[in-house]
Amino acid sequence: HHHHYQQAVVVDHLYKAAELVQTGNSILAHEILARLNHHLSPVGRPFHRAAFHCKEALQQLLRNGDAPHPPPPSPFGLVFKVGAYKLFSEISPVVQFANFTANQAVLEAVDGFDAIHIVDFDIGYGVQWASLMQEIGLRGGSSTPSVKITAFISPGTHDQLELGLIRENLIHFASEVNIPFEFQAIGIDSLGSSGPWLLPESKAEDEGVAVNLPFGSLPSSMPSILSFLKRLSPRIVVSVETGCDRTDLSFADHVVHVLQSHSDLLESLDAVNLHMNNDALQKIERFLLKPAIERAVAARFRSPDKAQQHWKSLLLSCGFSPVMFSSLTESQAECVVKRSPVRGFRVEKSQSSLLLCWQKKELLSVSAWRC
Repeated sequence: HHHHYQQAVVVDHLYKAAELVQTGNSILAHEILARLNHHLSPVGRPFHRAAFHCKEALQQLLRNGDAPHPPPPSPFGLVFKVGAYKLFSEISPVVQFANFTANQAVLEAVDGFDAIHIVDFDIGYGVQWASLMQEIGLRGGSSTPSVKITAFISPGTHDQLELGLIRENLIHFASEVNIPFEFQAIGIDSLGSSGPWLLPESKAEDEGVAVNLPFGSLPSSMPSILSFLKRLSPRIVVSVETGCDRTDLSFADHVVHVLQSHSDLLESLDAVNLHMNNDALQKIERFLLKPAIERAVAARFRSPDKAQQHWKSLLLSCGFSPVMFSSLTESQAECVVKRSPVRGFRVEKSQSSLLLCWQKKELLSVSAWRC
């Protein structure tokens, strides 16, 4: 009982601090965050660790204003991040659930095209597309389609070093499975200026376009992205959302939501980690989850209209409609989750989305759309 009371106090403090950060009252915000320091540490229960990272994210906003200044890139930092990502995808079903489900939907949508063009607003480390190309390579057939990836990059998420590495890895992988491949990265800011590089006029007849777009995490660029997608008319738009991608919440509610969803995720990792070494979990938390929490908080702070409609209503009002996943996609998702050594993960369906849940709490949802 005491434990729940403590959680309520922490949530209350974080909420107040977030409101103060948003209104620019940095002195009072600092005071509340300092009080939180007594309650929180980066070790301990999942809830407290997630709250600690949220507190750090708010402190970062106070220090830097709304520009998250990433530390200068170092090749070592990148090695650690990619290493943590690999560990995460090995010990938790989260990454594989997302990648397999999205890839299967993309493969079905672009089946039969000679050229596949993937437009990605969330390239991450590009790992997902390596497994997509592997699938295409395994299918064989008379002619292998070519694959082109256009990655739209948000400011501050990837530096040139990372993009270079992602690109090299994918080129290397494509050549191993004999797929003609090209990769280009474009700043997301250039979307508004409708450059000549991607207008549908230049789209080949036999090119199947698929889009990967996490709707909830790009609130400020959404209108220009959606009008761009209407012109592009892709075969499918796939969206992977973590529990914290709610575009319809105020900034303070959003921070609490980020806390809750990462607390659930950490809880599921702790359970998986009983079978593992603790070192793996610390790496995942430090190099993946902490930066993800900081990004989620900062992106929302920068978004001009703080509370918008929910991204699903926005999509529907722009003329997009949901696509049902095939039974093959569903059974593949089930398979991925059953392979986890830990009981407690479940795949659930909600309208046309597939959800990955941990102890009945939603960790991730995948949905597909067409316009």
